[in-house]
Amino acid sequence: MIRQTIFVVALGLQTAAAVAQTTTPPPAPAQTAPSTSAPATKSDQTKSGLTLEKFEARREKAFMRADTDNDGKVSLAEWTAFQTARKAKGDPVKSFARIDTNKDGFVDKGELDAFLAKRFARLDRNGDGVLGADERPGHKSAPNQEQ
Repeated sequence: MIRQTIFVVALGLQTAAAVAQTTTPPPAPAQTAPSTSAPATKSDQTKSGLTLEKFEARREKAFMRADTDNDGKVSLAEWTAFQTARKAKGDPVKSFARIDTNKDGFVDKGELDAFLAKRFARLDRNGDGVLGADERPGHKSAPNQEQ
C-alpha cells in the first residue's frame, strides 16, 4: 500500500513538472511603434533611453553649476544670475519658486531630487521607467510641451 502511494505521488510530481515546463509564458508587453528588428531588451532600453538616476544626475550637475558659492544649495540670486547668463526662457523667480518647496529661499539636493522625480514621471509617457528619445525635451520628435 505504501509503495502504491509513493508511486502515485511520484507520478503526480512528474506530471506537474511536465505541465509546468510546457506552460506558455505570458505575452510580452506590446511595443508602441512597430519594429522590423528584434525586440529591445531592458539593457537596450537603458542604453538608448534615460533612466531616472541618469536624468537626475545630469540635471543636478547642470543645476548645481548655479551654486557659485559652493555651499551645496542654490539661492534665488544665484539661480537668477545663472538663468540670465544662459539666456533661459521664462521667469527665473517662478521657476525657482516651483523647486523651492519649503520656501526657505534656497534649493537643496532633496528639493531638487523631488522636483526632478516629478518631472521625470510627467515626461515618461509610457511609464516604462526610461525616457526614450521621443520623450525627452528638446528632441526633434518630442511633443512641444511646457517644461
